[in-house]
Formats: sequence, C-alpha cells, structure tokens
Amino acid sequence: LEVMRHFVGWVSLAVCMHGLNAELVSHLHPPKQEISIANCVFPFIYGGEFHYSCISDYSDFDWCSLDFQFQGRWRYCTALDPPMCVFPFQFRKKTVNECTKEGYILNRSWCSLTNNYNKDRKWKQCSPHNF
Repeated sequence: LEVMRHFVGWVSLAVCMHGLNAELVSHLHPPKQEISIANCVFPFIYGGEFHYSCISDYSDFDWCSLDFQFQGRWRYCTALDPPMCVFPFQFRKKTVNECTKEGYILNRSWCSLTNNYNKDRKWKQCSPHNF
C-alpha cells in the first residue's frame, strides 16, 4: 500500500508538472528574430588602425566592426567575409567543400583562402557558426 501511495504521488506530480510546462512552452521557446546578419564595414578603424579584413584582436575568432569607426558594434566573421574562403579546396588528399576542423590542433574550424591549401598554405579561421 505504501509503494502504491508513493507511485500515485509521483504520477500526480508528473501530471501537474506536465500541465504547467504546457503553459510555459511559448515562453521557453520564443520565436527567432528574422533580422538578417549585419554587414561588416570595410575598411574600419580599430585601435587607431585601418583594417581591410576581419581581425582577431582580443578574440579567439575573427570579427569585424559594423561601423566605420569602431563603436562597440561587431559580429563574428563568416566564410563569406574578407578574406573569403575558397570552396572547394584541396587539403592533404581530400577535396573540402566547407569549413573543417581537420588538421587544426585547436579543433576549430578553418578554410583555405586558395583552391589548393597544400600548395599555398593560406587559410583563415572560420566563425564559431561555420562548422
């Protein structure tokens, strides 16, 4: 009898919590904003210098300013920001069609800036959103 009462108590709690959660679903998962990604401004001035491509100053990932004179508004750069990734590219014995973590000791994504990384060795780190 004690086991049955314990079981009924847990079932009642589960039903009650499910009912409460059903009412909160719309608040827990608000709709995503439909704002297009803001464009980087090139060149931009940061630290008293002109920058003509994304930089990694004080960041693990490349970023750009959203204003000509940096005013605190920025975003992470993507594969489409200068310098632009070139896809597909040759890496080792593979053809790569997107940012990859292969070969990067820090396990971060990167891309080639030419169609043959093996030959040119030019690359950039991709945004944390380009995996």
